[in-house]
Amino acid sequence: MDPSAADHDIRGRADLEVVLRRFYTAAFADGRIGPFFTEIAGTDLDVHLPLITDFWERALFRSAAYDRDPFAPHAALHAARAMTAEDFGRWVQLWHAAMDGRHRGPVAERAKAMGERIALAMHRRLAGADAPLHREGGTGFVPLAALRLRSAA
Repeated sequence: MDPSAADHDIRGRADLEVVLRRFYTAAFADGRIGPFFTEIAGTDLDVHLPLITDFWERALFRSAAYDRDPFAPHAALHAARAMTAEDFGRWVQLWHAAMDGRHRGPVAERAKAMGERIALAMHRRLAGADAPLHREGGTGFVPLAALRLRSAA
């Protein structure tokens, strides 16, 4: 972890807002997954951030109201341009980097593990249960198969 970074766990909504802005800023700029946000979905971060913060606050602390279907927007994106295991793997890499660069502790670890499980489940639901979790001769991104093996251990 960067020694200048915060050295505490995620304590609530304010911490989530900072780490989520950090994550989405990197994701929007990423050559692999950025176009899903910027070109296909046309995501406005200032509109999206409170909603996704509600999602993560509810997931981690059970303290926010989130009654949306998180699958629906991903299904629409997938219909416009198929999201691959490599795309989800890149999402996981950026998610881990955003957390590791800012927080450490049991809640941050739970957030990373939940992100991995969500990525795996989303990929399987969109691409099918038998979809490959990596591509032969892949591009160096974390293969989802590695996450699946780690979660089974």
